Amino acid sequence: MRANTLIMIVLAGVFGVLAVVLANIWLAGQRSAMAEANGTQRDTVVVAAVPLKFGDALSVDKLREIAWPAGAIPTGAFKTTKEALAGEGARQALQTIGVNEPILATKITGPGQRATLSAVLGEGMKAVSIRVNDVLGVAGFVFPGDRVDVLLTRTVRDSDGADKSFVDVLLQGMKVLAVDQVADESKDSPTVVKAVTLEASTKDAQKLTLAAGAGQLSLALRQAAASKGEMTERVTLSDLTGETPADVAKRQAELEKQAAADAAAAEERKHTEDDRKRADDKIAGLAQAVDRVGNKLDQLSKVKPVPVVASAPEVHEVVKEVVKYVQPAPPAQVTVGVFRGVKLETYDVPRQP
Repeated sequence: MRANTLIMIVLAGVFGVLAVVLANIWLAGQRSAMAEANGTQRDTVVVAAVPLKFGDALSVDKLREIAWPAGAIPTGAFKTTKEALAGEGARQALQTIGVNEPILATKITGPGQRATLSAVLGEGMKAVSIRVNDVLGVAGFVFPGDRVDVLLTRTVRDSDGADKSFVDVLLQGMKVLAVDQVADESKDSPTVVKAVTLEASTKDAQKLTLAAGAGQLSLALRQAAASKGEMTERVTLSDLTGETPADVAKRQAELEKQAAADAAAAEERKHTEDDRKRADDKIAGLAQAVDRVGNKLDQLSKVKPVPVVASAPEVHEVVKEVVKYVQPAPPAQVTVGVFRGVKLETYDVPRQP
């Protein structure tokens, strides 16, 4: 290997090491500058020092204060442990709180308040329990905090005397507050339950209470992120065999009839528009013809009359005709009739002067 090549390799290695050292020094300076700049904008927030579950009482050894950006403090957070434990009586956790998770006012009870369902309910909401079994309760896989749809199965007798069964989606996106008598959201083992408590508005609570006696209630577990409702329709036994339900067929017939009426109305409007357009075209044509005649008359009125030279009268010869009446000569003979009995005989005799 030549000496020049060896020298270039050594210099490249030296410059590479130097670049890495300088980059590390620059990054360290930037981190220090950012820390110093943010040092004046920091505050403290109370977080959980140990995992907390539903019903755990808060104490000094279970909480701690950590640094937090002053402009990003969560709503309802406490800045000091003393503030979080202020008031007479202990506070309890209303839901599972992980380590280093901020303690919020909505996640704990008030001073001296017990961790009950009444503390978990939202503003204006009610807690309603419905009876389920191992099948209707989604095989025990419904836990506090989940969202479910409530289905109502009923059997009614129609006008023909036949029983008709159907299923309706009664309510959607109902929050599960408790399963049996357990409201701890950290519960993760499925168990067969007998009752599920749901959070509902006053009207929805009335629906659930009425539906419990009108038919059989069952639950359908929703996806955790699915919060919006969806369009639903009644399902009957005819849907299982592929036949169109009577109510759906009636609705489809009404829609088809309405569509046909709309199409007929649109066609009639189209014909009316065409007739109006043709009438407008005729009126426009007549107006144009009147305009042309008017323009022609205007042009003729502007033309000066040409003087007419009178010619000499012609002389005609008048022929006068004279009619003279000549009385005819009397006949030389006359006819004379003579009756002989009943027979008429005629004789031509000379006329006497």
